[in-house]
Amino acid sequence: MNLLRARVRRPGRLAAEASALLIAVVVAFPLYWMVLSAFKPAGEIESSEPRPWTRAPSLDSFRRVFGQQDFGRYFVNSLVVAGSVVLVSAFIAFLAATAVTRFRFRFRTTLLIMFLVAQMVPVEALTIPLFFQMRDFGLLNTLGSLILPHIAFSLPFAIWMLRGFVKAVPEALEEAAYLDGASRARFLWQILFPLVLPGLVATSVFSFISAWNDFLYAKSFIISDTSQSTLPMALLVFYKPDDPDWGGVMAASTVMTVPVLVFFVLVQRRLVSGLGGAVKD
Repeated sequence: MNLLRARVRRPGRLAAEASALLIAVVVAFPLYWMVLSAFKPAGEIESSEPRPWTRAPSLDSFRRVFGQQDFGRYFVNSLVVAGSVVLVSAFIAFLAATAVTRFRFRFRTTLLIMFLVAQMVPVEALTIPLFFQMRDFGLLNTLGSLILPHIAFSLPFAIWMLRGFVKAVPEALEEAAYLDGASRARFLWQILFPLVLPGLVATSVFSFISAWNDFLYAKSFIISDTSQSTLPMALLVFYKPDDPDWGGVMAASTVMTVPVLVFFVLVQRRLVSGLGGAVKD
């Protein structure tokens, strides 16, 4: 009977696997074309008959990218911005999620609803108000003008997601820790923090990607001091309306993708468990 059920379900399973494989190919093809174009010589990139392979791979595009004078500085600036956003937003989100979950206070529900409403506001609509705010704070042409907005935009999602992880920790565990003599701070950092760490990793991935790939704010807030520019701005060096260097653009985009892939590899296990916990919640 079980064997018969397995045979009946097998066509559906094969269809699901085939659909997943097709979707993966569609999603991965632009990445493949980007990397391929980065290794193609200029003649093949500009050819009127593009081919999904190259017979003469070249590193010329990467040489132009790494030979660009300020590329290394852009890379470091992007690391500073993305790293600061991840660390600060994770720290604040953890404390805020614990507060809205463990404590009862007025307007708690209203505050949670505001977190959701904040996620609905498009970042493009806030660019101009944020520009004037950064100007009033004296932060234009500094990395702070990129760090602060990204922290603000990543916090609502992070707090709402971490709330489920904090809520999943039994209150009996907290009471047992207090009976054993643990202070609130010790319970917070030595017991609760490790338990919600997968959720922190999951939210940190979204914060990292958002800050790393940001072009809008980098273009709007870094006006004259190019030494404070980030990697997305480096693409403009190779893109010229009259004579775009597509090889350089693709090579720079490939280099930009590598840190994101490394970050995913380092946190993939905790990311999967964190997303699984969010789904169960």
